[in-house]
Amino acid sequence: QVQLVESGGGLVQPGGSLRLSCAASGNIFTLNDMGWYRQAPGKQRELVARITSSGTTTYGDPVKGRFSISRDNAKNTATLQMNTLKPEDTAVYYCNVQCQTWPHLELGDYWGPGTQVTVSA
Repeated sequence: QVQLVESGGGLVQPGGSLRLSCAASGNIFTLNDMGWYRQAPGKQRELVARITSSGTTTYGDPVKGRFSISRDNAKNTATLQMNTLKPEDTAVYYCNVQCQTWPHLELGDYWGPGTQVTVSA
């Protein structure tokens, strides 16, 4: 199976920055898209940012120009740099990966446990 370990959440003041990291491990044959989603209380889970294995990125409209996603293919990690944070960015952030796994090379969709980001004065 695939394990995702997220780190970097916490409490930050408005206008501040945080960096989230996601490390994927396990029976990974190929690691395709990696991304971050978030869910605030009472709201649906939404896309924050995604990155393909070749580096093409996609961002949710609320974070464009403020957040940046990158990945290290050698380490199977993805990093989300969040700048100019706003109170409305408060949510649980989830790492998501799509990958093929040994031994049957099945394509699967995996989620991390989530990390809390709180933006408050």
